[in-house]
Amino acid sequence: MNSMSTLDIDTVQAFLLVAELQSFTRAAEALGTTQAAVSMKLQRLESVVGKRLVERSPRAVALTAAGAAFLPHARALIEAHDRALSGEAPARQQLSLGISDHAAGPELVPLLERLHAVSSQLALSVTIGFSRQMLDAYDAGELDAVVVRQEGSRRGGEKLTEDAFGWFAAKRLVWRRGETLPLATLAPPCGVRALAIRALDKAGIAWSERFVGGGVTAVVAAALAGLAVAPLARRIAPPGLVDIGPAEGLPRLSSSKVMLHSKVSDPAKLAALRTLAATFRSVVTPA
Repeated sequence: MNSMSTLDIDTVQAFLLVAELQSFTRAAEALGTTQAAVSMKLQRLESVVGKRLVERSPRAVALTAAGAAFLPHARALIEAHDRALSGEAPARQQLSLGISDHAAGPELVPLLERLHAVSSQLALSVTIGFSRQMLDAYDAGELDAVVVRQEGSRRGGEKLTEDAFGWFAAKRLVWRRGETLPLATLAPPCGVRALAIRALDKAGIAWSERFVGGGVTAVVAAALAGLAVAPLARRIAPPGLVDIGPAEGLPRLSSSKVMLHSKVSDPAKLAALRTLAATFRSVVTPA
């Protein structure tokens, strides 16, 4: 009975991941274990606290009122545990992460939230930029890990998702076949820009860059303002933009893999990267 009244760090960590990722499958992925093992940890924890913490259904996982109340205590316990292991004044380790602007999309906010929640003792350094630049910095040892679009024949890495692309524009944009297509893109060496221009040139469609943005947010803003057509991953395109490609006979754009490359061996950093991969997959809707 005494042992049943003691909280186990592993079970609390499993609860935190299930709560953050809202999925037993994703939590198991982040922990490098099985869904059944995570479920057993949760049952053990619920037995100890004497309350049901998680509502399980075939379609969703949600915290009960007791689970929501337990969540801040669980976080505090894990933080205290981490501090106890590393001493009172731990040197915060830094995880330096590079993310391709075209790959970040709507995942970036939940990604950072969950990384912070499960890796409170890690200082995060996140750089957003072109895939090519992120890979160069990674190869030079300046970044621990990168989330980028697959570049050329580069091998290795872990596939996070595969994006389908479209020609996105505001509904009010008027473009007639035979006219020069106004484009909104990132500057070179953006791989998505190169992919779009190759496809237009091959199809014999005249184009001009009406807007060149320093980031995807600016490119999206130009498209929403009705200035131009933006080649974007469907996952990234916001409400308010429509894919005019099929209706206007624009060439189909090839899909692109989003890859994770990493070279870390530290357990805390590895756990953070497993969470990153699981989080990315949990919020991506396959095309």
